[in-house]
Amino acid sequence: MSPARQRRSGARTARVSPPARIAIIVGTRPEAIKLAPVIHELRRRPGAFAVRVIATSQHRELLVQALAEFGITPDRDLDLMEPGQSLGRFAARCLEAVTKVLVAEQPDMVLVQGDTATVTTSAMAAAYLGIPVGHVEAGLRSHDISNPFPEELNRKIAGSIATMHFAPTSLSRRNLLDEGVPADRIVLSGNTIVDAVRSLDLSASLPPELADLDHEQTIVLTTHRRENHGTPLARICEAVRRLV
Repeated sequence: MSPARQRRSGARTARVSPPARIAIIVGTRPEAIKLAPVIHELRRRPGAFAVRVIATSQHRELLVQALAEFGITPDRDLDLMEPGQSLGRFAARCLEAVTKVLVAEQPDMVLVQGDTATVTTSAMAAAYLGIPVGHVEAGLRSHDISNPFPEELNRKIAGSIATMHFAPTSLSRRNLLDEGVPADRIVLSGNTIVDAVRSLDLSASLPPELADLDHEQTIVLTTHRRENHGTPLARICEAVRRLV
């Protein structure tokens, strides 16, 4: 067979790999904000990735609001929020519901972010089905299982399950290495909250009295942890006062 015919024959028989199916599971507003840049970046590569966004709605209105801010609509909404729901009940319902969805979706990988009950139970559901788990914002540690609670517990469980660990800082990477995670399974990715903030026009949401601020000198600060109540919050405010 001539070289030209060989090339033509090879072209006819070559197969194009289908895009990797990625299930991104979000439950709370922080997860939505920090995974939004990841969702958009993966969707910019449709030939490489087929993305499905699954919402557990651990937060209800707050999750919808955050996703809408980034122009994201969940492909599936499990609607697991119940008034007065205990952590145990939510975790049990989430594990069962996410398992059913993953069986139906058959993803090649599950991506989760952070340290919520959604993260832990989704990672467990994927692991039980033999699906690799990618953990965004991996390696955060207080080394105190009761503080913050249950976040420290959640992220340690997720970390013990994850296949790939996307660490935001070198300290987070070191924590994972100290726990025995192989270096080739850790990616020093930076914190996706930076990408999220940069993608939004924050000035559009400022009240009129703040519209004339020099945005190059604006600090974005969140202090939502309940562990910050009391003295820790006072210390944070004092630190901000010194900075400004």
